[in-house]
Amino acid sequence: MMTTPPLSEKLDYLRGVSPKWRERYDEFVARLRTLEVGARAPRVGDHFPKIALPDYRGRFRTLAGLLVDGPLVLSFNRGGWCPYCVSELESWRAALAGLEDAGGQLAIVTAELGGRSQALGDIVGPDAVVLCDVDHGLALELGLAFHVGPTLIAAYREFGIDLNELYGGAAGLLPVPATFVVRTDGIIEYAFVDPDFRLRAEPEDVVRIVASLTR
Repeated sequence: MMTTPPLSEKLDYLRGVSPKWRERYDEFVARLRTLEVGARAPRVGDHFPKIALPDYRGRFRTLAGLLVDGPLVLSFNRGGWCPYCVSELESWRAALAGLEDAGGQLAIVTAELGGRSQALGDIVGPDAVVLCDVDHGLALELGLAFHVGPTLIAAYREFGIDLNELYGGAAGLLPVPATFVVRTDGIIEYAFVDPDFRLRAEPEDVVRIVASLTR
């Protein structure tokens, strides 16, 4: 029986694909750490803010409404253009049945516009909940959003990635990818926030945390 490799192995592989981009990202992440990007994000034991975001169909979804069905995993992602995000969501596709068996559910948060947000959800499955964080509003509120800076914006454009087009604005913002487990009472049970977007929470570990809440 074939087993799915851990997400960390996929991410390690991506880090080594392009030495040029690895060096560029190492410098970028070092700057984010110096600026303490993500340090103000909600922590374990905090109440997660009461949110209301549209899904990709335009229907507003609230935190309270999502928590009715059990603990919620919130995954903040940069978008389908980011191979690290795609790898994370592919791993969630493999782990989703286990999450549902544990009584939890997954909601993906992205600032991408149009059909891109739906395409991001389709990586996980056709029934995935995708919340559209227009203009990175929620990420800003949570202390997850930061200015990319002209150097990396220019590098992305050379590579064919136009952040203005992807997000529908010229603010030059990106979110710190983050994963939260929110209990049914709105309290954060688990928080993974790291300015190095090449590091992500392991879905199987998150599923075990959710299962511990529903036993």
